Amino acid sequence: MTAAAPAPAQQPSIASGQLVRWQAPLLILVIGAFMAVLDTSIVNVALPDMINVFGVDQAGIEWVSTAYTLALGVVTPLSGWLGAKFGIRNMYMVALIIFTIGSALCAFSWNLNSMIAFRIVQAVGGGLIMPAVQAMMIRMVPRNQLGAAGGIFGMAVLLAPAIGPTLGGYLVEFVDWRWIFTINIPVGVIAIFLALRGVPNVPPTPTQAFDWWGAAAIATSLFALLLATSEGSSWGWGSESIVLLLYVSAVSMAFFIWWELHIPHPLLNLRLFKYRSFAIANLLLMVISISLFGVLFYLPVYMQSIRGLGAFQSGYLQLPPALLTGLVMPFAGRLYDRVGPRVLVPVGLLFIALGMYFFRQLTIETAFFSIIWWNCVRSVGMGLAMIPTQSAAVSEIPPMQAGQASAITNVVNRLGGAFGVVLMVQLFDHYNHIQQSGYANLLQQGNVPQQNAVQQAIARLQASGLDLAHAQAAFSALLQRQIGTTVFTNTFDIVMVIIALALVVCAVAALALKKGKVAAEPGHAAMD
Repeated sequence: MTAAAPAPAQQPSIASGQLVRWQAPLLILVIGAFMAVLDTSIVNVALPDMINVFGVDQAGIEWVSTAYTLALGVVTPLSGWLGAKFGIRNMYMVALIIFTIGSALCAFSWNLNSMIAFRIVQAVGGGLIMPAVQAMMIRMVPRNQLGAAGGIFGMAVLLAPAIGPTLGGYLVEFVDWRWIFTINIPVGVIAIFLALRGVPNVPPTPTQAFDWWGAAAIATSLFALLLATSEGSSWGWGSESIVLLLYVSAVSMAFFIWWELHIPHPLLNLRLFKYRSFAIANLLLMVISISLFGVLFYLPVYMQSIRGLGAFQSGYLQLPPALLTGLVMPFAGRLYDRVGPRVLVPVGLLFIALGMYFFRQLTIETAFFSIIWWNCVRSVGMGLAMIPTQSAAVSEIPPMQAGQASAITNVVNRLGGAFGVVLMVQLFDHYNHIQQSGYANLLQQGNVPQQNAVQQAIARLQASGLDLAHAQAAFSALLQRQIGTTVFTNTFDIVMVIIALALVVCAVAALALKKGKVAAEPGHAAMD
């Protein structure tokens, strides 16, 4: 009697949330995540070239970025339901295909309207890629290795925005601006092929009817909020349009929360916030997003507008801290698997706070080495805090709720970025007004030393060949510029200190995080 042939090895059931060899599939998924995140920062570098090619003004070209941001906000909340309905891997594949096609269309756009339309197509794919990757990670990776997996995933999330300006600046300056889109085509095709062959399938799960009211409410809220934050500087933060948008966003969000908590099958399962670590971690991620925005948004403004650097040079100075974050993240992820979040996250947040506090010394003459050093301290904190926080957020979430958890986390990150815009602008406006008033009062006091200094400066301008009227006008312009740059750096210093204090408070709250045990949930589908 012959022995029966051994049964072929099968992948573990998704019920356990485990794959024995998850590293290769995760690396394949990270390719798509890196592309999606990179695209949010690389395009801004090419906007000046698009103005010249399409023959439009600054207000018009800003819609290339605004349309993308708005589409992302509308699509992202749908990812949980779509992943359950059609399968997470299938959603990822379709999203990657849409993103690649959208990139190709953007590369061949012929005017502003076509570019905006194709950017929306691109965003439909990009808005689903990140939640799909996070959901697949939660489903594939054993919970005792989730930190290590998060370190790999986190490199895409934090490295891409920092590399974007440098890579974009190089392509725009030395190749052609259309290559910021063209480069996605071969990478996207390779990523699609690898995902088809190397990423395990997650079959669809039974879903209920689509929550149209919830979808309409969250889409309206995010659309209004993101539009307000995108156009606030152009329309005026106190204008009727911006105030109305913020009001609509707040009312829609309030209705969305009420509605989702009162129906049996919501679009986003807000009841996941009953898990303590999930709730605390999402709050921390929002604050981290605000602190990340504060540096990534205002530091390039300082570099380019105050110090006169180009986009490529400005991006290059932010590259060393980004690379340092990439080195720290895998270490932090593996350390999380051993010790949990209660040590790593508070220490990371304190490092971020320290880096932000160092920026209180920023002046118009600060050495670039000092700025890089301060940013490196902040980046170490980012690497230590981000991945353990994300891992702790899902440590108790049942695997079948992975899609819902990743969708909620991505929405929270978008809200954090948007609130970061509003908060930073309001703080900047407030302290900028105080600083401007202080300098105006100082000049109006008219003491003798000031008057002598003014007369000497005007005399030097006259000596260069200007008449009295032009010398006075030139001095006034120089004085206003000097005051403007000084006020900007002083305001930047104050805002960084405020954020640093908020991070210290969050470090205390992070002590409540725990590396919980995943809740059991019957009826888990297998992973093919």
